[in-house]
Amino acid sequence: MAKRSLDVLLSIVAALVLALPIVVIALLVRLTSPGPALYWSDRVGKGNRVFRMPKFRSMRVGTPVVATHLLQDPKAHLTPIGSFLRKSSLDELPQLWNILKGEMSFVGPRPALFNQESLIALRTKYAVHELLPGLTGWAQVNGRDELPIPEKVKLDVEYLRRRSLGFDLYILWRTLVKVAQRDGVSH
Repeated sequence: MAKRSLDVLLSIVAALVLALPIVVIALLVRLTSPGPALYWSDRVGKGNRVFRMPKFRSMRVGTPVVATHLLQDPKAHLTPIGSFLRKSSLDELPQLWNILKGEMSFVGPRPALFNQESLIALRTKYAVHELLPGLTGWAQVNGRDELPIPEKVKLDVEYLRRRSLGFDLYILWRTLVKVAQRDGVSH
């Protein structure tokens, strides 16, 4: 219950503090490439239930719906400001909505795309699927885009075993450091 209360409080504060940057980013996305400001993807959440997760659109309209590392040339699909949005993690800000709705938490395993079957299967095998997905997580601060699926799930399982308010705060701190350093983002 404390985790949910903290999620709600932090997401409200973040939405208020970041309201102007959120509007500016939405306008920049719309002005620099055709299409909507937000990209909604089907993601797998707690209990393997699918939910809709928004991000600021960093890829061109028509990009295949696969994990970015599976694209032949991910950079060719980026919008003019897409690389900046991804490296700064500003593309993730709309997920404050999912946190407010209770579909996500600030900290937990990153939600899988609906078609990442091997990731979903491994998470289900080790009961990671019973956690709320997070805006950030233990795997994100230990490799992010660079991790192979088995290593990512190993870190998700470690989070499942170690989870606590203190560990969540530590992960949030490490996330801020990683984002400031633009560490672990390949494009």
